[in-house]
Amino acid sequence: MNTFLSNYPFLLPLLKEILVGTFLLLIILIYHGSAINKVTMRFDRLTENNLAKKQYSWVFFHLYVAFNSLALIHIFEVLLWAVFLRLLGLVDDTLTAIIFSGSCYTTVGFAPDSLPYGWKSLAFFIAFTGLFSLAWTTSAMINMTNVYRQAWRAKYQHKYH
Repeated sequence: MNTFLSNYPFLLPLLKEILVGTFLLLIILIYHGSAINKVTMRFDRLTENNLAKKQYSWVFFHLYVAFNSLALIHIFEVLLWAVFLRLLGLVDDTLTAIIFSGSCYTTVGFAPDSLPYGWKSLAFFIAFTGLFSLAWTTSAMINMTNVYRQAWRAKYQHKYH
């Protein structure tokens, strides 16, 4: 019996990769949204208070703490992808899983493809996660930088005019 799937044997493995990749991407993006929201809300709350009290140096400090927190969120997401790769049995070595995940997440692509046949397109989902997460973080950083600029101007404007 000649079925559609027998004519296109790559479709079933590809469908499996798409479903698993999409599910893992959603898990990480939900984490990312929650974590970045916590960082930005904390920054907003603290700096609003600092600006009202004319504590401009604290605004600068909170910006650097927030940026560091955002970087740690991304590092954790790379590690989370590495854990998924190990739990799925796709990579034998933890360090290889971390390097491969980081390479795909940042879309730098410096690591060799270490995924087995039938899971090759999972690298796309790691890259999509990194692209979406980095774009989301960039928008948050722009908003925080605007508050930083406001504090900088309030603190130093009289020195330059």
